[in-house]
Amino acid sequence: METVTVSTKYQVVIPRRIRKILGVEAGQKVQMIPYEGRIEVIPLKSIKEASGFLNGIDTEIIREPDRV
Repeated sequence: METVTVSTKYQVVIPRRIRKILGVEAGQKVQMIPYEGRIEVIPLKSIKEASGFLNGIDTEIIREPDRV
């Protein structure tokens, strides 16, 4: 667990260890989401990087008989 300080401009620095683990680079965008009293920081990937991440997913859906 890492501790950071919020600056007077409400900025925080992502610690090096966390950046390396998540592969966050300078200039990369992140999403910040309030969730149950905490802040979730999610690194965003470009469309090119995200391409193909659903390969192999099971797309078969079992439907009710009246929905065929």
